[in-house]
Amino acid sequence: MSQLTPGATKTTYQGMECTFYAQWQHMPAQHQELMTAAQEACALSHSPYSQFKVGAALRLQNGHIIKGANQENAAYPSGLCAERVSISAAVSVQPGQDLQCIAVLAMRHHEEKPIAVNPCGMCRQVMLEYSLKQEAPLQVLLKHHEGGYLLIHNCADLLPLSFNQESL
Repeated sequence: MSQLTPGATKTTYQGMECTFYAQWQHMPAQHQELMTAAQEACALSHSPYSQFKVGAALRLQNGHIIKGANQENAAYPSGLCAERVSISAAVSVQPGQDLQCIAVLAMRHHEEKPIAVNPCGMCRQVMLEYSLKQEAPLQVLLKHHEGGYLLIHNCADLLPLSFNQESL
């Protein structure tokens, strides 16, 4: 892992190796850029039913950032989460590029301040599948519920006892 920026703390959070950034300015510029892109992605959300906008921004190995936003449908099960939208777009338009880090946050309709949100189980499974396929960890950057930001070093930590190809 690279050297920590001032104000960053290497920690274990709920059994996961993480880096905690207490404040925005403690994050490296590349993480600030990714979190800003995730917030911008919230504006792309189609969420007329939940009124809950989720944005994701995925940095690829070549440095490109792919945004995704949740897309709801009146038939609820057919909606898509922001994380899966960004991952699907990335592997479709930039095949062969490793997925390095995904930032996720949410906003309530008619509010301007982003809030913390964690990936759902389905998104965790998709992240894990691509991480295993590329044989490299996918990092997850989240706004922390108690303030600050949390960088989870490996998405596999979000899905213990996972079901994967070896399970078949």
